[in-house]
Amino acid sequence: MTDRRVAVRGRPTSSGDQAWPDPQSPTPTQLWRHSAYEALLTSALLFGVASVVRWVIGASPISRALPDIHLELLVVGLVVGLLLAGLILSPLGKASGGHLNPAISLAMWRFGVFPGRGVLPYWAAQLGGSLLGVLLARLAWGPAVARAPVAYSALRPAPGWSNVALFPAETASMASIILLVGVFLSVPRLVPRVPWLVGGLIGAAIAVLGTVTGGSVNPARQFGPAVFAGQFGFLASYLLAPLAGAVVAAWLLGHFYHREVLTHRLCGQLSPDAARDVLR
Repeated sequence: MTDRRVAVRGRPTSSGDQAWPDPQSPTPTQLWRHSAYEALLTSALLFGVASVVRWVIGASPISRALPDIHLELLVVGLVVGLLLAGLILSPLGKASGGHLNPAISLAMWRFGVFPGRGVLPYWAAQLGGSLLGVLLARLAWGPAVARAPVAYSALRPAPGWSNVALFPAETASMASIILLVGVFLSVPRLVPRVPWLVGGLIGAAIAVLGTVTGGSVNPARQFGPAVFAGQFGFLASYLLAPLAGAVVAAWLLGHFYHREVLTHRLCGQLSPDAARDVLR
């Protein structure tokens, strides 16, 4: 029988297949289980973020030894980047894809490797995990998490910035990250390096952009901290701009880069179907 091929957002699939060959048509049980994993992973990420901010930037022997904010942000970026890579490579990250970021989930759908019906459950799980992670940090470390300069690790841009300036800056930052991730996920020999790429890029964003835009590039990174800190002035930009960046990056890759993204998994593993396609 002839295997006819059709294009789905630039990605060829066998006729009759679903538009998301990786994973192929997940069952509702699988989808909700993986969403629960995303909630746990994002909770662990935000607990780690709030914890490292409490001890590196808040009052502590560590912050007294690192009096310069740029050096503090470098340490925070290094720790958070390593934590993020570890969570992506964890068993739960390998199962769910290890997105931990609504913009990543949206991008994977636009790349054609993640089911559209999984986007909203993943978003809800990631934002809920953000709230839970910050709450656990507050319970673990006490009032110091709520007091300035920690303030639940909520982010703010530098003085003088407005939402009009912040939105395109966060959009461009997220688009740049997703473009690189998309390129790596389309080259089999680079796929195993994606967890370290993501961790490195997020760590660099924290270190370089922390005193400028805040360096969020993740709606879930800011959602829980902003809610607990009551800082809503820039929340819309921090939530929506990374999503806009994901759409822009997917459009750019689809129009100017003629290789297929092979998987929605950031853990460096190809799905069986994608792996078979590579070997053909």
